Amino acid sequence: MFPRNHGRELTPLSRNKLPEPPVLGYASTPRRRSRDATLEFPAGATSSRTVVDDDDLEEDDLIDERRNLLANMGSSTDAPQNPPAEVQDGERHHIDSDMAKRIVRKIDFNIIPLLFITYMFNFMDKTILSSASVFGLRTDTHLKGQNYSWVSSIFYFGYFTWTYPTSVLIARLPVAKYMTANTFFWGAVVALTAACTNYGGLLTVRFLLGVAEATITPAFMFLTSTWYTRDEIPTRTGIWFAGNSVGGLVASFVAFGFGHISSDDKVGPWRWMYIILGVLTFVWAFVLLIWLPDTISKARFLKPEERRYAADRVVVAGTGSTEKTHWKWDQVVECMIDPKTWFIFGLEIITQIPNGGTQNFANLVIKSFGFTSLQSTLINIPYSLLSAAIIAGTGWIAGRYRKMNCILIAIVVLPCITGAAIIYSRESVSSGVQLFGYFLLSPGPAAMPLAMSLVSANYRGVTKKMTMSSLLFLAYCAGNIAGPQFFKASEEPHYNTAFRTIMICYSLVVVLALGLRFYLQWMNAKRTREEGYEGSAGGAGAVGGGKVMQAEGTAGDVADMVDRVELRPEDYEDVTDWKTAGFRYRL
Repeated sequence: MFPRNHGRELTPLSRNKLPEPPVLGYASTPRRRSRDATLEFPAGATSSRTVVDDDDLEEDDLIDERRNLLANMGSSTDAPQNPPAEVQDGERHHIDSDMAKRIVRKIDFNIIPLLFITYMFNFMDKTILSSASVFGLRTDTHLKGQNYSWVSSIFYFGYFTWTYPTSVLIARLPVAKYMTANTFFWGAVVALTAACTNYGGLLTVRFLLGVAEATITPAFMFLTSTWYTRDEIPTRTGIWFAGNSVGGLVASFVAFGFGHISSDDKVGPWRWMYIILGVLTFVWAFVLLIWLPDTISKARFLKPEERRYAADRVVVAGTGSTEKTHWKWDQVVECMIDPKTWFIFGLEIITQIPNGGTQNFANLVIKSFGFTSLQSTLINIPYSLLSAAIIAGTGWIAGRYRKMNCILIAIVVLPCITGAAIIYSRESVSSGVQLFGYFLLSPGPAAMPLAMSLVSANYRGVTKKMTMSSLLFLAYCAGNIAGPQFFKASEEPHYNTAFRTIMICYSLVVVLALGLRFYLQWMNAKRTREEGYEGSAGGAGAVGGGKVMQAEGTAGDVADMVDRVELRPEDYEDVTDWKTAGFRYRL
């Protein structure tokens, strides 16, 4: 971690030459660094050399572009963007440490429960299919062979179809209202699933459910980066993502309760599951409509001076303001040529192939160990609790330590490799050991929120971040579409192909996670050499005309950072991480 700076003017590092690896894409156009290029720095940080390479005129132009970026300290070429209303109007109030903590607690109390409960419904409505499969759904809808696998996968085709359009709409529309409209739609679709009587009907509603739910996670990532600093993002992402596992726990209780309904009932247990969850989701959408604000400036639970501080803190220690956004195609291009984009894309695919299978076949796998349908739903309760604890715990660690994200991704999948190996060799082990192997799969879901927090904390620029989010969830869909197909009906109940695939995928996750960490570490060192000063992985980059704030991550420390800098209109501009001087990546 870099030494604390707290708003000192930037000072150059030693200009000793270090060998540089090949450039993999630091800026939107590939460049080589001229040995004798002049680099300009803000006040107090200068270093001049003479350009002698007359043949490299194109490279000199690129160096001039880099000089301008450094001189402007993160401002874009766009016209300056006005700050939010709360920032423009009224006298700026001093925020002490205690008040800063109260404001963060207010934000947590009013935002996080809404995201957590919504994500809980999101997961329950998507995965109740697994419980329904052992309570008559496959029989009542006449599913045969691989039909059930395709019913599982078709959800992600709908998700895939709507992922990019919804990312564009999130950046352009009032995000809370848009997300609420999707929640109304998805609640209605879940309730209508109870009316399905055949394979075609199930495919239709599952596809529509995928379309409806495609908005939720990208919108949550956008909202998290809107409200929280880079040090707070991983912990908050871990908390609301844990709603997944808590949703699995609640779904198990729901399935256990409705599983006692007699098979002679005209509606049947699996249909009641969908009706109740669909109605509850629809009602919950009214809560979101009333309470969830679109932006910081519209948060009624904060006073005007609190809204100003909340807006300033993400400009100083977050990933920039999201108050006024426009879709920028140059940011799309930058995202597509950024190497870290494809590291994260690959990680997402290979973590979701195992997830897509185990999520929808969990109850069938547990039944294959020798348990009944009701027992399989109860076994998923402690499994979900364990998974929720791991997700929240790893999120806290990633928020507390800036160099742990990639290492944690590698760590959480190691038990999954062992668990899949145990289940794969089930013929030589007892049912109890097989169940232990199943529980070793529980840390696996924690890899996704850790990857998501890397996106939220390491990408600046609204369009670039939303483009990365859409790519992230395209990978999510691809993995979840493929996953169920490895659970072949001809191999039931052992599913050897599936568990062999799970072992391979999680082994590749370890390699990719460590590769991503190495790349981000190299990029930080490269940027430090080029800019001539230490940046920050806890701040938003250079603000206030040339200050990089080093944060410890506490609310009081962020308040101190905001106090020590006079923000300018250009600090509220929509600028990417590549074009923000002093911005360093979390590892």
